[in-house]
Amino acid sequence: MAITFLQMAEKVLNEEKLPLSASEIWHIAVNKGYDKLLDSKGKTPWATLGALIYVDVRDNHNSVFSPVGVRPKRFILKSDLADFDSNQIDANKATNIYSEKPSFLEKDLHPLLAFYGFYYLKAHLKTISHSKSDKRGFGEWVHPDMVGCYFPFRDWEDEIVEVSSLMGDSAVKLFSFELKRELSIGNIREAFFQAVSNSSWANEGYLVAAIIDKDEDFASELKRLSTAFGIGVIKLDISDPDSSEVLLPAKTKDIIDWDTVNKLASINPDFRDFLKQIKIDITIKEARKEKYDMVVDKDVLIKSLAK
Repeated sequence: MAITFLQMAEKVLNEEKLPLSASEIWHIAVNKGYDKLLDSKGKTPWATLGALIYVDVRDNHNSVFSPVGVRPKRFILKSDLADFDSNQIDANKATNIYSEKPSFLEKDLHPLLAFYGFYYLKAHLKTISHSKSDKRGFGEWVHPDMVGCYFPFRDWEDEIVEVSSLMGDSAVKLFSFELKRELSIGNIREAFFQAVSNSSWANEGYLVAAIIDKDEDFASELKRLSTAFGIGVIKLDISDPDSSEVLLPAKTKDIIDWDTVNKLASINPDFRDFLKQIKIDITIKEARKEKYDMVVDKDVLIKSLAK
């Protein structure tokens, strides 16, 4: 007999008696064969599951689920809350969460990064279309997937912004991002050095992925590369955008590589428009959000990623 995603989640949580994230619930369900009882899965079933639980908790006062913690957000049955000890979450309950090859595309992650960048890096992000670039005379690894800018007037008083600019310190920060669907031992070196090539010009450069291998040796290599080259690592959570996080911080550079910026501006109109808009926004002391990638409402974003 077919069951719904919510019925499957309730069944898993009832059996495990532990707070679990949506992806952990999905992994356990797959191991037990419960996924075969579903009518459909979609491209990212763990995201579908997370979206359905999230909406149920938010809108249904009689929901059997209760959220616990953040990053990642986990869920527990309300009937088990009395026995829950917040200091005893088994973070290693589920491993190798994604049992199937990801079927979402890299471009599907752009709205998720725009959301995370706006709310957690306080930056306005823009997608750089590689297809618009004049690639003649340049190597393969030149173009970042997304770029971003932090404007100090989001946090500072006008007088502070003006005085800092007069003293030659505008506090504007440029970001560069290289996106991948997944990172594993099979692609880490190529992906990382692509990020170094594409993003080392910025104040902060990041390698970004939705699926990152949890193997200890891989994590150690990822940390070594990040430390050696100053490129940070961001993990996007497609089932709960607020649970996306910086796994490894980027090394902040005070000086922009303007030669590389100039090269990018000369070959890519999207990047050139990005710089023009930064100039306008600094002049009027207001970042015009509509000139950058749209920051989608969280509920809409979750639903779109769950399709």
